[in-house]
Amino acid sequence: MLNKVLFIDDDSVALMLYRKLVEKSDFARETLTALNGRAALEYFSALMEDNTSQDYPKLIFLDLNMPVLDGWDFLKEFSSPLYSPFKSAKIIILSSSINPEDLERSREFEMVIDFISKPVTIEVLEGLMIRFRRERA
Repeated sequence: MLNKVLFIDDDSVALMLYRKLVEKSDFARETLTALNGRAALEYFSALMEDNTSQDYPKLIFLDLNMPVLDGWDFLKEFSSPLYSPFKSAKIIILSSSINPEDLERSREFEMVIDFISKPVTIEVLEGLMIRFRRERA
C-alpha cells in the first residue's frame, strides 16, 4: 500500500470518485486532490517551505486538459530543478482519449510511467497495486 497518492484533475466529480476507488481498493493510505496543475505545484512548494518534503505522494495521477495550468505545463515545471526533492515521484497520465501524439510527448518526461484512459476503475488500481508491489520488492 502506498502512503499517499495525488490526483490532479479539474473534474471535481471525478476526483470524488477516484478518492472512493482508492479507499475501496486499499491502494493508498491517503488520497490528495488538486483541481489543476498550479494547485498541485503550490502543494509541493508548501511541503518544501514547511520542511515536510519527505512525506509526499510517490504516485501522481495527472489529467492533461485543465484550466489554470494544464498537465503538460505541470510536467514541465515539476521536472525542473526547483522540484528536485520530489524526483522519485512517478506520474500516470489520465486522458479521455489516447492521442498517439500525447503518448509520444509523455515519453519526454522520465517521471511519467504510464498513460491510461479515463475513467480509472478498481481493476486499473488493482493492476497498478500489483505492479508497484513488484517494483518495490
